Amino acid sequence: MSKYTKQFKLEVVEHYLTGVSGLKEVAKAHGLVHSVVGRWVAMYRLHGEKSFDKKYVNYTAQYKLSVLQHMWQHQLSYTQTELLFDIRGPGRLAIWERSYRSGGIEALISRNCAPSKKMTNPVTTEPTDSSKKDDKRTHDELLAEVNYLRMENAYLKKLRALVQQQAQATSGKKRK
Repeated sequence: MSKYTKQFKLEVVEHYLTGVSGLKEVAKAHGLVHSVVGRWVAMYRLHGEKSFDKKYVNYTAQYKLSVLQHMWQHQLSYTQTELLFDIRGPGRLAIWERSYRSGGIEALISRNCAPSKKMTNPVTTEPTDSSKKDDKRTHDELLAEVNYLRMENAYLKKLRALVQQQAQATSGKKRK
């Protein structure tokens, strides 16, 4: 859900486009940050009023890849690319890029295809599929998993301590 209505965004953009005030003055007059007003103005200039309509889109992996390739090819920032392709949601392109670099095009495939749960269904206390699977697992398999999770937890704690130690060491050097 958007924090601001379409009408409010249009009023802010139209106030700026009159040319009477700059971005900072318009933003201050409406209780906003000037970067938000600048983004709204840029969206309006590229896509008109429809840029403030609600938009629910599930992008294909191929589309995501083509957007990323365009961004890389033309050396655009995330913000410039989001505005150009009318992609909404802060940080969405960064997530796409990180996913692609870590797992290729398969990582760009949307996994949000699970049906939503309705509140009208009664809550059951029957064991879930995962707990049924746990019942079928042997005692040794469960112990092995617990040990693995303990090792993983210990590793992450040591890693966090090391990062904090390095941060303290570098901050100590900067003070001198």
